[in-house]
Amino acid sequence: MARTYASFPAIYELVREIPKGQVASYGMVASLLPGVTPRIVGFAMAGTPRGEGIPWQRVINSAGQISEREGASRQRTRLEEEGVTFKKPGKVDWKLYRWQGPSEAWLERHGIEFMDFLTIQADWPG
Repeated sequence: MARTYASFPAIYELVREIPKGQVASYGMVASLLPGVTPRIVGFAMAGTPRGEGIPWQRVINSAGQISEREGASRQRTRLEEEGVTFKKPGKVDWKLYRWQGPSEAWLERHGIEFMDFLTIQADWPG
């Protein structure tokens, strides 16, 4: 049974902020949304509706890897098509590909002060 949460639309809105060629972890996305956990972000990515332009492939685990599951090879292919490369053990280099965060407009719409965002961002991988 697919799980759905009221937070899914907010998660999808935020994931749309991740540009081509960059990746974020489930935890990075969750850190910007109140009441959202990395697991909920994972459920949202697994249930991403088709045809809505949500770049689900850009969300990976905190180890910098694609989680082993159905669709993992498709996710890797999509990321590689965007220019993301993987090291030998299947990890991305956070220093090269880590998303730097949402736009100032997104932060403003969600009432997050820039200095507060920088504090959140300091805990992100990489």
